[in-house]
Amino acid sequence: MLRLKEAVIVEGKYDKIKLSSFIDAVIIPTNGFNIFKNKETLEIIRYFASGAGIIILTDSDAAGFKIRSYIKGAVRGGKITNVYIPDIFGKERRKTVPSKEGKLGVEGLEKDLIIEAFRKAGISADRSDRLEDPITRLDLYEAGFSGGKNSSAKRKMLLKELDLPELLTTSGIVDILNTLMTKQEFFDLAEKINLGKEN
Repeated sequence: MLRLKEAVIVEGKYDKIKLSSFIDAVIIPTNGFNIFKNKETLEIIRYFASGAGIIILTDSDAAGFKIRSYIKGAVRGGKITNVYIPDIFGKERRKTVPSKEGKLGVEGLEKDLIIEAFRKAGISADRSDRLEDPITRLDLYEAGFSGGKNSSAKRKMLLKELDLPELLTTSGIVDILNTLMTKQEFFDLAEKINLGKEN
């Protein structure tokens, strides 16, 4: 059982049911886009964000990123940790057809993959030694993953290598890289990806 002091924000009740079996924490569903008009839920989220903090765990499709972005904008100054699940294509058992983008949501993922996503966000990892010389957006640029020729394709290769969703923003990539590796490990990985691209 993963015990967390932060509140975990998910999209729906089935996500909450899934997480409740192996995560001991306050779990708040947004009920999809209802969060845009449900002031009460938003106030609860703000309350936790200003105290223990919140962990946002939405699906890796466009809708999930829209909800994540809205919450981040609505909770200014609060403590937010983003957890991203990988892009895995398939269909949840309870649904008759796959989602619009064909990706599994939180409820459809195996427990181990969700726990690994938490680990990648630094929730169960010791980050103290990694933050002394953090990876920056400039490092992403210098490594060829942003702002240059073929940077979009290279960035997709990086995300695939790390099993992260393709819709992740540059800032989100930097945040997660700093929980996963040192700057030197990042540049070693970048070299490997860049060499693979040339071959």
